[in-house]
Amino acid sequence: MDAVISPATPKARLDQIDQALRAGRIAHGQAVAEALTRDYPDYLEGWIITARAFQLGGEFGRMREALAQALAIEPASPLARLMDAEALVHLGELRQAKSALIAMEGEAAGDANWLGRLAEAFGQCGCHADAARCARTAAALAPDVAVHRYNLATHLVAVGELDAAESEFDAVIARAPHDYDAYYNRATLRRQTVDRNHVDEIRRLIRAPHRTRMGPVALHYALAKELEDIGDGAASFEALKTGAEHRRRLMRYDVTGDVATMAQIASTFDASYFDKASRGEPGDGPVFILGLPRSGTTLVDRILSAHSDVESLGELNDFALALTALCRADGGKSGLVQAAAGLAPADLGKAYLKRVGERTDGRRFFIDKAPANFLYIGLIAAALPDARIVHMQREPMDNAYSLYKALFRMGYPYSYDFGDLAAYMRAKDSLMDHWRRVLPGRIIDVRYEDVVADQETETRRLLQAVGLEFEASCLAFHRNPGPTATHSAAQVRQPIYASSVGLWRRYEAQLQPLADKLGVAP
Repeated sequence: MDAVISPATPKARLDQIDQALRAGRIAHGQAVAEALTRDYPDYLEGWIITARAFQLGGEFGRMREALAQALAIEPASPLARLMDAEALVHLGELRQAKSALIAMEGEAAGDANWLGRLAEAFGQCGCHADAARCARTAAALAPDVAVHRYNLATHLVAVGELDAAESEFDAVIARAPHDYDAYYNRATLRRQTVDRNHVDEIRRLIRAPHRTRMGPVALHYALAKELEDIGDGAASFEALKTGAEHRRRLMRYDVTGDVATMAQIASTFDASYFDKASRGEPGDGPVFILGLPRSGTTLVDRILSAHSDVESLGELNDFALALTALCRADGGKSGLVQAAAGLAPADLGKAYLKRVGERTDGRRFFIDKAPANFLYIGLIAAALPDARIVHMQREPMDNAYSLYKALFRMGYPYSYDFGDLAAYMRAKDSLMDHWRRVLPGRIIDVRYEDVVADQETETRRLLQAVGLEFEASCLAFHRNPGPTATHSAAQVRQPIYASSVGLWRRYEAQLQPLADKLGVAP
């Protein structure tokens, strides 16, 4: 850790802390912040920046302790109250967080900036309707502020108002033509046509100077999407390849780390682990839908959650958060795997159910649709012995191409390079084979292509495997009014379609190097 040499004035110390946090020197920022609050215990801004330092370090309990000091000094501080609600979200205390946000919403009437912050916090709670309401008011109060229109558009997507979302992205682009993400997000909302698209507009921007490093990435992905929609496959793939290569160059990622972690998980959670593991937390409730992104997880989530006894909680990271809170391990991913094997399964199950209990409405089953939970299948099976585990499978090249052409806001760094994609997918398949061997009968495998080919038969099979009676509403999943904030949010508002099956064959020549790496025969 850097030595703590504090400037003379509180304001100078604030600047020093801010610079450290912006530079990613979190531990140093925390040390200077704690020294500041020791020397100036009645300094409101000192406690707030201390809370921010703990927030960036993922220490949300200590974040709340700092905010309690801030609120003791100034109980009405809007910033301290909002940050406290954000800390509650991260700690899984969602009902308390939502109550605090609703109270603040009434006080924020007329303040577009605060309503925008509240919309973001509501979104973190999974309260997308509340988020859309706040964002709509913020945009109405400040219609020429592009960020409010952008935030409104993203929340409208989550609640299924796609036409309105497209209009808002148009408004963003009119006011901030260099907001490059808006072009990509707009492109994903509908199938573009020869008569109605933005190809020329996007190409002009690509030729112009860019104001951000990610600008060319978003624009090339937007161009690729729209060109594919209008049937220009060759130009679409060229734009996609350019965007993916640019994105990969901007990242520091080594797929061998993820491959090694998956191998360590398999060797740690072997048959002997399950022979010795104590009983976890019993009870129906959790349905985990997992697999690779773009494998059909959102589709099956919407089908199941159209049932009257099922609610979808969306893409949660609550299992991972419950795990890391109990482990508190050093040594990165490897240390976490080792520490996880030493947990009492019932403790992990109880911690997870406590977190998600803040989100559920009391129906018999709830869905946790985090694709990467396939890493935790062993722990899920031990900690929650009655949980249903639904694993989505898709033809490897279709899945790989769908991953490759998606620009993710965060996560999935392996998806921008053929070598990374193939290595990750092979490691994932190996881990899934391991889970099936050591947990026979626990995993419900569902093939995307089977669902598309015979939706009713596969829906009935899935409902029976989960323990549910058939309901016809599950066949009309696209009418499911529940929110969804995933990359597939637009697609699942449509009836089932088969156009994505075998789509990679349109680009067989361009994708052949990837097929070779995956061992897919011509």
